[in-house]
Amino acid sequence: MPTGKIGVTTENIFPVIKKFLYSDHEIFLRELVSNAIDATQKLRTLASFGEFKGELGELDVRVIIDKEAGTLTVRDRGIGMDADDIERYINQIAFSGAEEFLEKYKDTANSIIGHFGLGFYSAFMVSKKVEIRSLSYKEGAKAVEWSCDGSPEYTMTETDKTDRGTDIILYIDDDSKEFLEQQRIDTLLRKYCRFLPVPVICGKEQEWKDGKYVDTDKDKVVNATEPLWTKKPADLSDEDYLKFYHELRPGEEDPLFWIHLNVDYPFNLTGILYFPKLRNNIDINHNRIQLYCNQVYVTDQVEGVVPEFMMLMQGVIDSPDIPLNVSRSYLQADSQVKKISGYISKKVAEKLTKMFRDDRKEFEKKWDDISIFIKYGMLTDEKFYDASKKFFLFKDVKGEYYTLDDYRKLVEADQTNMEGNVVYLYSTDKTAQYSYIQAAEEKGYSVLLLDGQLDQHIVQMLESKLEKTMFVRVDADTPERLIVKKESDGSNLDALESDLLTGIFRSQMPEMNNVNFIVEYNALKDSDAPATLTQNEMMRRMKDMSALQGGAGFYAGLPDMYSLVVNTEQPAVKTIVKEAVGAIGSKVTPIRKQIDETNDVIKTLRTELKEKKDDKAALESRISDKEKEVMELRGKEEKIVKDYAAGVPVVKQIIDLALLKANMLKGESLAAFISRSIQML
Repeated sequence: MPTGKIGVTTENIFPVIKKFLYSDHEIFLRELVSNAIDATQKLRTLASFGEFKGELGELDVRVIIDKEAGTLTVRDRGIGMDADDIERYINQIAFSGAEEFLEKYKDTANSIIGHFGLGFYSAFMVSKKVEIRSLSYKEGAKAVEWSCDGSPEYTMTETDKTDRGTDIILYIDDDSKEFLEQQRIDTLLRKYCRFLPVPVICGKEQEWKDGKYVDTDKDKVVNATEPLWTKKPADLSDEDYLKFYHELRPGEEDPLFWIHLNVDYPFNLTGILYFPKLRNNIDINHNRIQLYCNQVYVTDQVEGVVPEFMMLMQGVIDSPDIPLNVSRSYLQADSQVKKISGYISKKVAEKLTKMFRDDRKEFEKKWDDISIFIKYGMLTDEKFYDASKKFFLFKDVKGEYYTLDDYRKLVEADQTNMEGNVVYLYSTDKTAQYSYIQAAEEKGYSVLLLDGQLDQHIVQMLESKLEKTMFVRVDADTPERLIVKKESDGSNLDALESDLLTGIFRSQMPEMNNVNFIVEYNALKDSDAPATLTQNEMMRRMKDMSALQGGAGFYAGLPDMYSLVVNTEQPAVKTIVKEAVGAIGSKVTPIRKQIDETNDVIKTLRTELKEKKDDKAALESRISDKEKEVMELRGKEEKIVKDYAAGVPVVKQIIDLALLKANMLKGESLAAFISRSIQML
């Protein structure tokens, strides 16, 4: 009985295969079935060229489980092998050694398979012994049996096999008995082999009989040999595409639309990509798109092959130009893969452009569902951004849609500020910001609705892309100051009135966790609200961006800053100012005079300190004493103002109205406001 050693440069190839590939040991079934498919397809090719003149018969691949014998067999009726073939393809394995191999390919388990022609040897990941029984298609060939127990030694002898093709018989290891279970094998065949071009048979179809499922006489074919993406789009109906989608993603809603990819130059690529309904919830599952190579499943981790934003899509892509087993770093670096990625992005943009041009109204109906794809693409793919400018839509708070060009023409005349920037006003919550929207619209402004998950990033991007454009949230300031068209006329208050008004309102502002308030005043229309709460656009935006990045960065640690803008022309505010001057003006004026005089002294002392070389300590002490005096005087003034303001309920009422408008009046404060409102009635 002939024996020999497998041609390797180290004797620990099999422990390497078992250990290194253990986490991916299920892949052996894909490799063995793929080899069987290749052998079958080669026979068909030889027959088509007249190099094989025998009967093809039924060409299929069978996966046979024998639990009693502890074997799993992959059987084909392809070209088969003779002793020379086995010597060439099985026994001669040339690679540089386990250590170098492990170091070079440590990033991915799959890279071993196929990369060195080791597909067959994946069988040893789950087997204590592997046998090959094969009969070549060649005329006069003798059947051969090869056997190996996982060491470099093998035996090979003639056998009595009479049927053309190859049986790979795996004697399953004790720790891999799961691969003798029908359900486990069915799952793997469905995952790896469901679209192979040759029928793959495993077990029998079942029927319900006498309260249980029993086998019938009909073979169970686990794959569709002509999957949808291999057919011409002209031969397919919408129902065909929808049926295939639900086979891929059972239980999900119908997709919005799909793209059938079919190109043969400069690379080969087929596939179908579906746009599922996502709404505003980005969920980048890395198993939405399946990658195949000649209908052989490769992976559902398609980063690098599919543009990043298309990870939101679902479907199948198939390309023989993507190797069956590659590392992720290879995919990211391969020039052919980059071309494929660029092509897919281009086809998506072309599809969306056509949809927009063919039926804009229908496109607008789909916009809320597809906008997240488009925005993600614009943010991550410069070429896609350039293409999408034609069909990107703004939606305003009234539900009207505009292209970028349309919207600029709409607002340019009325919403250009004194610096020449076109101001795009927007809302992130149409309900919460309703009163701000209403006030802006009363001034004739248009307000966009940007409430999507990516819209903060879109705002940043468009500001950098669109010339002389700025985005301002509708609650960032009073309506008059959202779009500043001329210098402010001021507040028409004298110094005493300004200080009293600021002190009165500041003393009554609520204390909130991680929130700071400042008080401003402005002369607005007498019919406008007495006070409005605003939040600076850039500060809020920086904090929002920090929150999106997991709360990192300088701005994340800062408190929220709000401005209470008091309208000095509003009648109630005018009354507050007038009555305050009359009630406490005479008390505050002398204190203010003392503060001014003391500050003058401090200023003089500081000048002396700069000029004097000696006795600096005495001067510094006097300055410190005077500064304390100022602090005490200011404290005295603030107490007078605060005590007075506490007895003027309309001040608190105006503040609470502003908080209520901004959706910041809640709980106990809201209850107090309601109670005060009833009393004031």
